[in-house]
Amino acid sequence: MALQLVIGDRNYSSWSLRAALAVDLAGADCEELRVRLFQPDSRAQLLRYSPTGKVPVLLTEQGAVWDSLAIAEYLAECYPEAQLWPQERQARALARSICAEMHSGFTALRSHLPMDLARDKALAELPDEAQADIDRICAIWAGCRERYASTGNYLFGQASIADAFYAPVAARLRSYRVALPTAAAAYVETIYRWPAFQRWYQAALQEVKG
Repeated sequence: MALQLVIGDRNYSSWSLRAALAVDLAGADCEELRVRLFQPDSRAQLLRYSPTGKVPVLLTEQGAVWDSLAIAEYLAECYPEAQLWPQERQARALARSICAEMHSGFTALRSHLPMDLARDKALAELPDEAQADIDRICAIWAGCRERYASTGNYLFGQASIADAFYAPVAARLRSYRVALPTAAAAYVETIYRWPAFQRWYQAALQEVKG
């Protein structure tokens, strides 16, 4: 069977977006199955696909793969020709490091600036802990771009899993109109020009309109 990716609402589900971008990078033949979140039966529906009752879940012939980072690693193994990770060893290690940091950290950003692609409004006041997360993220982006800018506009030159993981952050920063350093603002623009992200973004806006 072709791969199937179980996702949540495109406007709100940042982890679904990460997995979808990784699928696109892999060039995999994959059908998306959307389960509406925040509904009385959402968890019951998701438990049909994943033991965690969460999105995203990648359904394969061999079984389910859940969690966006596990899905990304699975796709990198199955589609090595797509080069989802940077090819140079140190760059690849750095990419994995910053993805792991995103996967487990930045709780203040998640709490105070949840993903809402249709939003276009700043917070009345940005909490200090959220600003600290944003400062760290901008430093990550600047460090990667300083080292790898010669090969393209993404974090490691060409689009990779690292960009899939930070794309929802870029979306948050634009949706909440966060003031950014020039380099960070340029990276946000790169994400919004990414065709795979644009397809997801436009679909999210259509979902919100109903």
